Formats: sequence, structure tokens, C-alpha cells
Amino acid sequence: MTTSSLPALADRHLAAARAAAGGRSAETVYGGHDRALRHTLIALAAGRTLAEHENPGEATVHVLRGRVRLAAAGGDAVTGAAGDLLVVPAARHTLEALDDAVVLLTVGLRN
Repeated sequence: MTTSSLPALADRHLAAARAAAGGRSAETVYGGHDRALRHTLIALAAGRTLAEHENPGEATVHVLRGRVRLAAAGGDAVTGAAGDLLVVPAARHTLEALDDAVVLLTVGLRN
């Protein structure tokens, strides 16, 4: 069995995001293309956005730090703060960091 310290990963990736020109840093914590489930830790500096993209499958965003805005193409949006679990819409969507933020994206990959 393996374990990961999410607070330690959050610290490391938030520092990397703040220093990166693109304002983000990410790491797959578990899973990948050879698994049915994937957890990815994503850190975004305040004001940075993951550009509009397709839904990768059933997915949730657990906000670990800061605040984010998850917006579906067409206007529906929700704001989440540390501790909130957001369901990713089935439509194209964006994720914006309202503050320096770290989220854990969990995706059930389609077969």
C-alpha cells in the first residue's frame, strides 16, 4: 500500500504554481490511463484559469485550499472554498482560482 501527504503536495505545487509563468502546477497522485480512476492534484495561482476543456468523464473537484470558480460553457457556475466538493459538469468547462488554490480532481475514466 502507498500513501500520499496531500498537505505536503499542496505546499510544493502551490509554490511551483506561484513561480511558474503559467501560474499552475499539477501531479497525478493515483491512477492514470491504465486505471479506471485518476486523482490529480492541481495548484493554481490566484487569477489563473484552466482554459475551457471537455469533461473527461465522471469527475469531482475537492477544494483543498483557497477558492475556485467552476463554470460550464453556457453560463452555469459554482464557487467552492476549502472543504467543498464540486461536481464537474458534463459540458465543456473552466476552472478559475479566485485565490491561490489547490484542488484534487477525481476522474472516473471512460472505457
